[in-house]
Amino acid sequence: MSNITLPDLPYAKDALEPHISAETLEYHHDKHHAAYVNKLKDMLSGSGLEDKTLPEIIEATAKDDSKQTMFNQAAQVWNHTFYWNCMTPENGGGEPTGDLKGKIEEDFGSYDKFREEFKNAATSQFGSGWAWLVTDKVGGKLSIMKTSDADNPLAHDKIAVLTCDVWEHAYYIDYRNRRPDYVDTFLDKLVNWDYANAKYKGQDAGVEE
Repeated sequence: MSNITLPDLPYAKDALEPHISAETLEYHHDKHHAAYVNKLKDMLSGSGLEDKTLPEIIEATAKDDSKQTMFNQAAQVWNHTFYWNCMTPENGGGEPTGDLKGKIEEDFGSYDKFREEFKNAATSQFGSGWAWLVTDKVGGKLSIMKTSDADNPLAHDKIAVLTCDVWEHAYYIDYRNRRPDYVDTFLDKLVNWDYANAKYKGQDAGVEE
C-alpha cells in the first residue's frame, strides 16, 4: 500500500488573495494536484515501489523510458507540494532574506539580476513547465533552470531551492494569458524566503515531500 497522500495546503485557500484566488487554488490543489496523487497511487500498486518516498520514486523512474508515465505523476506530486510551500501570505516576495540574500548577490551579481534571470526562465519556458532556483549541493552555488512538463531538479541531481509553476492552470483563472504579470506577482508578493533558505541549507522545513 502506497503512503503517498495529497498534502494540505500550508495556508487557507483564500490566503493568497488578491494575488492568487481561492478559485485557482481550489482547481489547482483539489483537482490537479489530487489527480496526480490518485494516478500515482494506482500506478504504484504492484510496481515494487509502493513503500518508496516520492524522491526515491522519482530517482527510480527518471531515466527509465519505460517508467516515464510514473515519473511524470510522481514528479508532479512532488513539484506541487514544493510550489505551495514556496509561497506565503505573510510578507512574501521582494528582496531575499537570510543566507540567500548574500548568496544571491554573490552568484548573480545582485537581486535585480537574479530576478531578471528567474523571470526570463519562467516566461520563456515554452508551454507547460517550471522555473527553478537550484543549487548543486547544500549551501552550494546557485543557478536557475527551467524544466518542461513534470521534469524537475531531482532528476538532474540538483537541489531545488525555489520554484514557480508556469503551467497555465497555475495562473489562467486570475491572469488569463498574462504569464509575465503572474511571475512578477509571484516574485514581488508571494515568495516564501524562509522556506527557500531552509531548502538551501538542506533542512526539511517541517514539510513532508
